[in-house]
Amino acid sequence: MAQPKLSKLEFEIMEALWTRGESSIRDIQETFPEKRRPAYTTIQTTIYRMETKKVVNRVRKVGNFHIFATAVSRDAAQRRLIDDLLALFGGRSQPVMAHLIESGKLTLDDIKEAEAALRKAQKEGRP
Repeated sequence: MAQPKLSKLEFEIMEALWTRGESSIRDIQETFPEKRRPAYTTIQTTIYRMETKKVVNRVRKVGNFHIFATAVSRDAAQRRLIDDLLALFGGRSQPVMAHLIESGKLTLDDIKEAEAALRKAQKEGRP
């Protein structure tokens, strides 16, 4: 099943859930820095939309509020985001890699890890 696309706010909410684990809407809201903290109702509406997308689940009710958990792994969400980014470049990774190198965000250790992963994928018969 294809992973649904996540907005920036949805990704930030997922990050809060991946980091903290199961959380209420109030707990999620409080993970945002005070200066740019979305309103409770904004988080609530977004969580309900994410529930419809099946990326979060209600796991239980405590008093008058629900506790939510992720239904999608961090790895799966990041892969979808990277695939979407590469699609903007026609599937070519070279412009992205060139930018990462030029900006100093790609280290020699990163490249060595990538080479090892590429060798492993080739041995397993993946392109």
